[in-house]
Amino acid sequence: EEARVSRETRGFARGVRATGSMAKIANAHLRSCIQQVLEGSEEKKREFLETIELQIGLKNYDPQKDKRFAGNIKLPHIPRPKMRVCVLGDAFHCEKAGSLGLDHKNADGLKNFNKNKKLIKKFAKKYHAFLASESLIKQIPRLLGPGLNKAGKFPTLVQQQEDLSNKVDEIKATIKFQLKKVLCLNVAVGHCGMSESEIVDNLKLSINFLVSLLKKNWQNIKVLYIKSTMGKPVRLY
Repeated sequence: EEARVSRETRGFARGVRATGSMAKIANAHLRSCIQQVLEGSEEKKREFLETIELQIGLKNYDPQKDKRFAGNIKLPHIPRPKMRVCVLGDAFHCEKAGSLGLDHKNADGLKNFNKNKKLIKKFAKKYHAFLASESLIKQIPRLLGPGLNKAGKFPTLVQQQEDLSNKVDEIKATIKFQLKKVLCLNVAVGHCGMSESEIVDNLKLSINFLVSLLKKNWQNIKVLYIKSTMGKPVRLY
């Protein structure tokens, strides 16, 4: 199922990049909003790299009755370069992760948690995402229980023939839209160290993909804002 969704999103991404269609938001307005966010972050320089978020308000949607959507899409430019990823690996992947300076744990490391829920929760909280070798991914429910799944961070499979560094970048570039009980969503679409055109690329793809997930497309979108971590929200739509 996940493979099918990712194939669809890849096709979707190609289509959006080819057409660049953002019928409801003029390019000039999009660029002017991004400039406002970047200027705001320059005026009050922070000690860290601010993330740029897309904030979404939905309408004509009932999370109780309507199907709650979820979808992942890989953006052309990594929105959160400092995202923490941990590799749960066999000997091969642990060695690779070590050479790349990535945090990693092998099966013994996971056994040491002793299924302690508090420790597993803390471990899940420490990272934004996990990658796991094929031999280990099957053992995770047995070694860790449902902890990672509950946190929405069940590991992504990494095969031996895949380049680990590329796989980590792919994870960092992927964002997830998921409707829960409230009609508000927010996702990271970039950071203040990016060029304006990189943010435009990411924003167009994110918004168009979100619209494609909605039952009535643009009719379900009430408002769209973008803001940097510490900045003021700027209304896009």
